[in-house]
Amino acid sequence: MTSPLPPSVPPSVSRSTGPVARSSALSQERAELRKAAEGFEAIMIRRMLATARAASFAEETPLTGGGLQQFQTMRDEHFADVAAASGAFGFARSIEAQLAQHLPDKGDN
Repeated sequence: MTSPLPPSVPPSVSRSTGPVARSSALSQERAELRKAAEGFEAIMIRRMLATARAASFAEETPLTGGGLQQFQTMRDEHFADVAAASGAFGFARSIEAQLAQHLPDKGDN
């Protein structure tokens, strides 16, 4: 069995600092911006997965009913949250970089 991939860490932060040191190094506004950007990335990934599933050509059978669809939705939501938090797609990083330009410069970004 394979182990899960470690979360990606921006090059400016060493792996030894961990999430606590990373969040304390960011300003409160920047931390809120990062959280919002990750949330938006998760929404985008959920929509992409839902659209991909809607294009399925599988026929309806007793085993592909509501229970399976509910499980797939929950799995897709979890995958989207994990992917957004790890930065796997990079949407949040790009959104954060664009919006951070509008934050007041406090020297700790």
